[in-house]
Amino acid sequence: MHASIPAFTRELAEAAGQLIVHERQAQAGLQTSYKDGVELVTHADVKADQYICDAIRKAYPGHRILAEESAPDMRDLSSFEGPLWIIDPIDGTVNYAHGHYQSAVSIAYAEQGRVHCGVVCNPFVKETFHAVLGGGAWLNEHAIQVAQKTQINRAIVATGFPYIKGDMTPLVRRLALVLKECADIRRLGAASLDICWVAMGRLDAYYENLSVWDFAAAQLIAREAGARYGHFKPVPDGISPEFHHQNILVANAALFPQMHELLNRADAQG
Repeated sequence: MHASIPAFTRELAEAAGQLIVHERQAQAGLQTSYKDGVELVTHADVKADQYICDAIRKAYPGHRILAEESAPDMRDLSSFEGPLWIIDPIDGTVNYAHGHYQSAVSIAYAEQGRVHCGVVCNPFVKETFHAVLGGGAWLNEHAIQVAQKTQINRAIVATGFPYIKGDMTPLVRRLALVLKECADIRRLGAASLDICWVAMGRLDAYYENLSVWDFAAAQLIAREAGARYGHFKPVPDGISPEFHHQNILVANAALFPQMHELLNRADAQG
């Protein structure tokens, strides 16, 4: 990884964060639409996406970009080893469009099939989570560490739900058992921030199915903070665990196996 990339990534995420703050405060208001008829998107998502991609192309021409709004092509992702940027211009768009503060810009840089740099910036509360592979995890200028709870009945667990409400039975079954066994559940609406909150101890565990741009940066931050990041179901053959988007589970080393067992027990009840 080029030495300039971590500082560039953080500066870019924070600049894009200021852009989305400005767009929400603008007198003209937000323009909204729905992808595939169900997924909310605002003009600020598109504008921030373009801003980030243009900056990367100018600074690092030839690097591949995977961006939610403008370049969501995930083909060959598990086998791609060249320089790769993974971008979510606004994670938590529904929160953003409704005036909530739980939204973030997420930018990850990967090479040789691994994420080497990740930044998740929530500009509404001036919090930037960032990490470089092997360099620890940080919130602004302060090092962060995963919480050290060891009992599931003391854990605050976060999750989320899909835009497309198909068969919700397995999700509701998991939710019911987790709620019964843990201290409480949170549904905050921005996966990248949920994972970062596990990294710095505001949450104790998190599970969900996601898109790669939701977790690419945050998973590095969680790992560098001492969390265990993985999956509660086997990863299919030929798919990199680094980028596998289903059955994601994040917790500390003590709670991870307890959550793993709990979620699989819920599925077995079906």
